[in-house]
Amino acid sequence: MSTSEIPLSKPDITDLEVQAVATVLRSGRLSIGPAQEQFEALCAARAGRLHGVACSSGTSGLHMALLALGVGPGDEVITTPFSFVASANVILMAGARPVFVDICPRTLNMDPALVERAITPRTKAVLAVEALGNPAHMDAYEQIASRHEIPLIEDCCEALGTTLKGRPCGSFGRAGVFAFYPNKQITTGEGGVIVTDDKRLADTCRSLRSQGRPTPGTPPPGSGAAAALGTWLSHERLGYNYRLSELHAALGVAQMRRLDEIIAKRRAVADRYVQLLAGHADVVLPTIDPEVGMSWFVFVVRLATAYTQQERDRVIDGLRRHDVGCATYFPCIHTLPFYRALGYAPGDFPIAESVSSRTIALPFFNTITQREQEFTAQTLELMLQRENLGQR
Repeated sequence: MSTSEIPLSKPDITDLEVQAVATVLRSGRLSIGPAQEQFEALCAARAGRLHGVACSSGTSGLHMALLALGVGPGDEVITTPFSFVASANVILMAGARPVFVDICPRTLNMDPALVERAITPRTKAVLAVEALGNPAHMDAYEQIASRHEIPLIEDCCEALGTTLKGRPCGSFGRAGVFAFYPNKQITTGEGGVIVTDDKRLADTCRSLRSQGRPTPGTPPPGSGAAAALGTWLSHERLGYNYRLSELHAALGVAQMRRLDEIIAKRRAVADRYVQLLAGHADVVLPTIDPEVGMSWFVFVVRLATAYTQQERDRVIDGLRRHDVGCATYFPCIHTLPFYRALGYAPGDFPIAESVSSRTIALPFFNTITQREQEFTAQTLELMLQRENLGQR
């Protein structure tokens, strides 16, 4: 098999998406237009929120949410060490300090008891990540944040379409942030959306994403074309170029119209992996509570606790040699060099580190075939046998 036959991920693009982007190209309006507004409305509605703010990435969305909530130098934000690095980087970008807490070994999300224990007078927010798309404990974080009168930011970048106890992801806390990189449930190429019921927060984020220009609805000085130009060239705060183009938004609109179809396809792929791997004693499958309606982002398995990180890495190398795309999800953030410079060190969060050292993300995308999944499962078993670990 060639390396292109079983990639780690692949977006699901149809003629609907191609036509949507072509329509925008022909319109001549490539930024700040109706496609953006429609995409924002669709994402907000899916999350059960009043407002959506499209932006250039999930990272930029999280950054703006922190800034809009007043997070800055001297503040602390509680978050997880088991995540993609951006969820902690945005805290540094805001000038604050990430305060990590260890995870629950079953759900891979922050242990709620440890979240509450980590709150200090300097805690300005909790940034809770739905790791690998699992929303477990998000309602508990919301209750903790409310009890201590601090905002919760829901990093739902990996969880579009997931529900917890009937509530859609994106509906917890003051704001949620989705992301649409090509390996996500839907893609805009690059992009994100902030969802919230807080109009002031939404308006602040709209200003921040467009170089700090006045928020929509602000009356311009004077009148006519000169006034409009004056508004465009006036800036009421330090802002950024975090806008999402009409091309990206149109792609997102088309993908959102197919979201339920996409979720169903991904659920079928996940179910097939479970069937193929359920009998293997050395493979730990994802644990999803019955109260969760899962919208699968990736399919990540763990090797049994007897496996070392070095052995896991050799298994991954073997899979790749057999043209099976795979990866580690995730290296612990606190072990990265620039976080160790903040005083963190290996050993600080043993559960997260133990999980991280044994994860393998398997090929996962809508159009993967049964044959490709069977080949992946068979190759994984072969690599474990070659490590002479199957009898542990």
